[in-house]
Amino acid sequence: MFILAGLAIVPLAAFMGTATEEIAVVAGPNLGGLLNATFGNATELILAYIALKEGLIEVVKATITGSIIGNLLLVMGFAALLGGLRFKEQKFQPVAARLNASAMNLGVVAILLPTALQYTSSGVSESVIQNLSVAVAIVLIGVYGLSLLFSMRTHAYLYDVGVAENAAVQDESLGTNEESLTPTEPEKPNLLLWVGVLLAVTLGVAIESELLVESLEVATESLGLTALFTGVILLPIIGNAAEHATAVTVALKDKMDLSMSVVMGSSLQIAFFVAPVLVILGWVIGQPMDLNFNPFELVAVLVAVLVVNSISSDGSTNWLEGVLLLATYAIIALAFYFHPTITEALL
Repeated sequence: MFILAGLAIVPLAAFMGTATEEIAVVAGPNLGGLLNATFGNATELILAYIALKEGLIEVVKATITGSIIGNLLLVMGFAALLGGLRFKEQKFQPVAARLNASAMNLGVVAILLPTALQYTSSGVSESVIQNLSVAVAIVLIGVYGLSLLFSMRTHAYLYDVGVAENAAVQDESLGTNEESLTPTEPEKPNLLLWVGVLLAVTLGVAIESELLVESLEVATESLGLTALFTGVILLPIIGNAAEHATAVTVALKDKMDLSMSVVMGSSLQIAFFVAPVLVILGWVIGQPMDLNFNPFELVAVLVAVLVVNSISSDGSTNWLEGVLLLATYAIIALAFYFHPTITEALL
């Protein structure tokens, strides 16, 4: 059940992304950008919320950190490696990369400080940590909203290349070329149809996520895996499968700007939207979800952010940098696999 539910989520996540993009064509660039931001990580949010309702708080936290690590190292690594094997060097906008790096630094600080408070102060109650986490979550959601305003309105020109490349990718997928272009306006997607698809797929993801979470404890015990490894490594790969494929595909078309936008955008959504929303939902439904993470997870996130910031600072990638990112991810995954975490302690 665990394996089949995980496999079923992958195409559902892809359909969700397609439906969101089609609706964005009709809704316009601004509302479309908001829809993409909201539904970009809907699969992870649904999966994590169901786990949160079941009280698997440590698994939820592991999924959050695992999604960030997977996006930054695994996805960007494959994109840089495969794109670099086809094209000697791939360029992207260093200004946008630096802005994203600064935002990720803030995300690291946001999850580091509650943990630091717990480990540097004696007698800190769970309610204090949760109240601090809720306050930090509100700040992060506010920053995320301002970042959307920055990227879609006030400084949209910094992201024009990515938008143009996105349009080019869509044209390539439709098989259009200069000879086949006509002055007529392209037909817009059927809004009601894609809204229906989005609702149906969201329901399907919720059902499969519930099956996945219900079978998680038995599956991890049968496979000899800890819940920490499952949350950090396996679940994020399942939830981010559609975005992983998109980032690698556009990199193979020498659209590294768009690939970086997908990778960094997804990581920022996890840190600034998904994690804060889960903290607030946990506070509302009475589950003590907070930003007090396992120190080992924090070290892994910090390593991922530092490595990616170092590699992306020059505005270009090559296949060797992709290998370095993948090697870092492999070392982190091995460390989590051998981490002596007792499954029952987490579940």
